[in-house]
Amino acid sequence: MTRRSLSGLALLFAAALLVLAALPLAARDLRFVGGEEARPNPPTVAIAEALFGPGPMPVLMREEGPVPGWSVERGGQLVGHIASTWELSRSTGYSGQPLDVLVAIDPQARIIGARLMQHSEPILTLGISDSDIARYVGGFSDVDLAAGSAAEADLPDVISRATVSTGVIRDSILRTARTLAMGRGLLAGGGIDRVGYESADWPELLASGAIRRGEVTLSQAREQMPDAVPPIPEGDAPFVELFAALADPPTIGRNILGQQEYTIAAGALAPGEALLFVGSRGLQSHRGLEWRKSGVFERLTLVQEGERFHFAESGYTRLDRLAAPQAPDLKERSLFVIGAGEGGAAFDPTLPFTLELTATRPTGDGEQGLTFRLPYELPEGFILAPPAEAEPLWVRAWERKWFAVATVAAMMGTLTLILLAQEWLVRRARLYMGVRIAFLSLTLVWLGWLLNGQLSVVQVVAFAHALLTDFRWETFLIEPVIFTLWSGVALGLLFWGRGVFCGWLCPFGALQELSNLLARRFGLRQIALPAPLHERLWIIKYTLFVAILALSFYSMKDALVLAEAEPFKTAISMRMIRAWPFVLFVLILVGAGLFIERFYCRYLCPLGAGLAIPAKLKIFDWLRRRPQCGRECRLCETRCPVGAIDPLGRINPNECVLCLRCQVIMLDDNTCPVLIRRRRSRTPQKPPAAAPAPPGVAG
Repeated sequence: MTRRSLSGLALLFAAALLVLAALPLAARDLRFVGGEEARPNPPTVAIAEALFGPGPMPVLMREEGPVPGWSVERGGQLVGHIASTWELSRSTGYSGQPLDVLVAIDPQARIIGARLMQHSEPILTLGISDSDIARYVGGFSDVDLAAGSAAEADLPDVISRATVSTGVIRDSILRTARTLAMGRGLLAGGGIDRVGYESADWPELLASGAIRRGEVTLSQAREQMPDAVPPIPEGDAPFVELFAALADPPTIGRNILGQQEYTIAAGALAPGEALLFVGSRGLQSHRGLEWRKSGVFERLTLVQEGERFHFAESGYTRLDRLAAPQAPDLKERSLFVIGAGEGGAAFDPTLPFTLELTATRPTGDGEQGLTFRLPYELPEGFILAPPAEAEPLWVRAWERKWFAVATVAAMMGTLTLILLAQEWLVRRARLYMGVRIAFLSLTLVWLGWLLNGQLSVVQVVAFAHALLTDFRWETFLIEPVIFTLWSGVALGLLFWGRGVFCGWLCPFGALQELSNLLARRFGLRQIALPAPLHERLWIIKYTLFVAILALSFYSMKDALVLAEAEPFKTAISMRMIRAWPFVLFVLILVGAGLFIERFYCRYLCPLGAGLAIPAKLKIFDWLRRRPQCGRECRLCETRCPVGAIDPLGRINPNECVLCLRCQVIMLDDNTCPVLIRRRRSRTPQKPPAAAPAPPGVAG
């Protein structure tokens, strides 16, 4: 290698590093709204005015409970509700980081506006401004949630080049708005029936499971408290016969309590509260007398999913009679309001729970007790099924892009046949070259520029974060082409290593190889780096991959800026329509690739470095070598497009892109020196021709 070549290479490296260092400045408009703490962003008065339009100054009031949010009033009148997608839906974006949008609905269960508060999306910060995203989020207005799938026509279209991220925003807004509307009683479903009523007597309610009954006999109580003073008598009579029912549904509560009593009790409930009827007869009282001093009914406890709920005197109503026909003659009849649990959790009437009754008796040296547990589950007939949700965006995306997915699958199927029949193909050098050029051209033009099917290290980082946080398949299914491509690449990594993608399905890799092929056709001289320097330069891409991945756990923003070392977005996804520093960076890399084939793949690609790590687990190794390789012949080493063959003739699987060029060479008896020598040794030598006799000399 000449000094002039080394000087030119040094200039290329210096230019690439200078442009790479300038990229953060070019990306200075890539602002992140809010911090990265996983906390909901509360609305301000200014935000409420923007969402609900002009009018008197809005008043925001925080509401806790199973569906937390904010109510908005103007002039003492309720005008709507606001909720956070992060707080209600735990919405995470494609980056695996919290994505928070404030969603506003009116009392008619319509979305009237939304405001993006926080995101860390990789695609949103690359070529798409905040105003584009604000315009997209602001497009969620006048969407009737009760219309179900019919409301999809009112939804804004996802943004091109940000399909995944805007799709995640869309689904989180709709899911949060529906939850908020159902939690505020504006949308039927997802709760209990508080409207429907059918007349029923006590036996019918008991038979349907609306009222649950349990009993502890005197003998059972005596067995649990044998030393009680006075002793509990033997017998099958009830020590306590307990009845319980959720009284919120009118068919239950109104039949048990009567119209007037039920209306008063249900009308006094605050959001998140529920009514529980408890009745009993027998020796044991479910109320006792301690509550008159403590204000808490210590004998009764409701347990739901580990949360314990206690009943206070302030939420207690004594019932003097039962309105249900054929109701038993109970000793005690009580109506309790179920509030928040010990840990602050809200009671969910749609979930099963257990009512615990504790009984104690004094003994000679202390006391003994028993705990009776009565399980309860509201019958399905009183639980409203939520209305049909809008069709998931990823389903519509797959239906819309079925042809693109089919072509990508066909490309991967064709590549599979190429690799399975590689020995047959590489013995036909001209056919191999034609197939190779055609496939790379299809990868660049169709897969890359037209379908935007360029994989990126950003997707690897997003997948890693999703695995460690809240993994959801639908987040990745929103982009069918990328999902299909990654699925094939994952199988390819398992079977053959990273070369399946890097050597055949990477559009930027195809751009480099095809441009270098044209450069060599025009006689451009290639630069061959010394093997020691070539191997040491590999450190750059592996370090870059580790740095991007590690930095993403500290700051996704900084990791995305560092990921601009990938030219894929500029050269493929955005087709060079970008700020000049990014375009210049691509031109420098492609220019370097004219002199050093696949320059970027060799030394700078963090995605290739990341794929090389799991590729060590590959099953097949069908690349053949001979004992003479590296000793008697080094032709494959000099022809390898990425320098994956060392001076000893060994193929480095971490660097090999599976182009099969070395297989073509070693099986071509007109190219491989080993085969040429073998052919010559097998060809019989002709005897030398006799010298002609001098003139005038007879034979």
